[in-house]
Amino acid sequence: MEYKILNNVISPESIKKLNNDEITLLCDEIRNEIIDVVSKNGGHLASSLGAVELTIALHRVFSSPKDAIIFDVGHQSYAHKLLTGRFEKFSTLRKEGGISGFMRPDESEHDPFVTGHSSNSISAAYGIYKAKSMLDGGTAIAVIGDGAMTGGMAYEALNNAGGRKGNFIVVLNDNKMSISKNVGAMPRAFTKMRNRKGYHKMKFAVSSLLLKLPLVGKPIHNFVFSIKESFKRLVYKNNIFTSLGFNYLGPVNGHDTAAMERLFTIAKSYNKPTLVHVVTTKGKGYSYAESQPKDYHGVSSFDIDKGKGDSDIKTYSDIAGETLCELASENKKVCAITAAMTEGTGLQYFASKYKSRFFDVGIAEQHAVTFAAGLASGGMIPYFAVYSSFLQRGYDQVLHDAAIANVPIKLLVDRAGIVGDDGESHQGLFDVAYLSTIPNVNIYSPCYYGELKKLIRDTAEKDELSVIRYPRGVEKDNFNGDISGDCTVISQKGSKAIVTYGRIFSNAVDAQKDLENTDIIKLNKIYPVSDKIVELLQNYKEIYFFEEGVLSGGIAEHIGCRLLEKGYDGKYSTHTVGNEFVGASTIQSALKKYKLDVESMIEIVGK
Repeated sequence: MEYKILNNVISPESIKKLNNDEITLLCDEIRNEIIDVVSKNGGHLASSLGAVELTIALHRVFSSPKDAIIFDVGHQSYAHKLLTGRFEKFSTLRKEGGISGFMRPDESEHDPFVTGHSSNSISAAYGIYKAKSMLDGGTAIAVIGDGAMTGGMAYEALNNAGGRKGNFIVVLNDNKMSISKNVGAMPRAFTKMRNRKGYHKMKFAVSSLLLKLPLVGKPIHNFVFSIKESFKRLVYKNNIFTSLGFNYLGPVNGHDTAAMERLFTIAKSYNKPTLVHVVTTKGKGYSYAESQPKDYHGVSSFDIDKGKGDSDIKTYSDIAGETLCELASENKKVCAITAAMTEGTGLQYFASKYKSRFFDVGIAEQHAVTFAAGLASGGMIPYFAVYSSFLQRGYDQVLHDAAIANVPIKLLVDRAGIVGDDGESHQGLFDVAYLSTIPNVNIYSPCYYGELKKLIRDTAEKDELSVIRYPRGVEKDNFNGDISGDCTVISQKGSKAIVTYGRIFSNAVDAQKDLENTDIIKLNKIYPVSDKIVELLQNYKEIYFFEEGVLSGGIAEHIGCRLLEKGYDGKYSTHTVGNEFVGASTIQSALKKYKLDVESMIEIVGK
């Protein structure tokens, strides 16, 4: 698409001499481009639309890459990509071989850090700032949303950085909640005054003058400014950021570029950490996203004129949510937990029907696991629904707060396996490997909806720490046999065996139709590996293990080790994603690449 200004933006320096009218036009062009590309490729829409003016203001005041700008999660980074030389490639967003939906240092020098998961921007930016202060100069700016501020890591970083010397800056992109409520004409007047550059110049001039006076200068300076701070606290009251040792500027309209530029310029002048509070509208510029920001946070392709349609096709997430509702109606001990992913994990049904037993803890997976352990210790039956890649943050809590005492929490691990276009940071390929290192953990991996429902119901009755992992998307229901016990055998009375579990079991069922002398061993409970399964596999001359996960620590490795201990001397062949990060692509393309699709199974086993 041709644009008057955006086509000519090759770096952040390109926008620094634009006038107000040109800036307004550039904002419109950026929004049009984001909406156009995301409508085709899918992606994170509402958050990026809300951060357009904010991003422009940052790049006009600061000098990337000397000044490092880190967008938390990266959901807000689409405008940043368009302003940093990636306009020509923007149509490849989230496509195989294209640019990432998140910040990637290997993609651009203007992306100083990988930001696929939330709440890490302040830690990373503060580390980069300290490195710059010791090396080549420049500053670092963390742009963090109010949602990401619910993550505990953000507060650990604020606590570490606060009160120290140096020009470190945090920008709070607040599109939902008020951090500090100031009511009345007096606070409004002070906010207006404090946000003027002249006020700060006068403040610094008075301070310098007093400190130059011999003997009495410093005591007078301290007395005057202590009165000022006391009066300010009386009018404003402290907020958490000033309490942690940050200068606080704002709130400022996040769609007024000139106003933000003034505040960012002031923030640059401080020799103390500063937080700039910016208030934005999520989904700004696209009516559907503005009115339904949650629905337009992460989207698949859609019709721009009609907006995102509601799908009647149920997913694994929907089935999990519906089953929990059924359980909750039968058992008052059943409760559900999410870490700011109510709709993503299908818990919107539960949230509306059983409000007192539904807990959204914010982006705080570590807290969620321990909170679940507390609920279970108190007699409840808690199910924590969480994406596989986000549960990684709760590893220590699963181990220390649940597994050691064998507390019977239930983990519904959504988006297990390959997830597609979000790429490396969101692939659910590690949960089996890291959870199977923990004693007392029991892992199940259903291959279709009926099995998922059964496992959720069965685990409610079990006094065990249960993990049920299931993929993104919809089932491929091509098997109606018995799924009871540790494994299911689909037999041709052959000497070869395909061993697998989860989503790709359905691929094995289709592959078996074109294979001879080949049985399928479907693992129902995938960990701990039962002696029965190891004994069964010793009867086969050739074993082919297909696993939608990493090799190290995976079930293929666990079973291979057990077979070796038993003296197995047949052929044992493993086919996994190996030990690597899987980039953005369609799910089917990735399965084919790693030889986990039907055709690859036929080729490998049929040789």
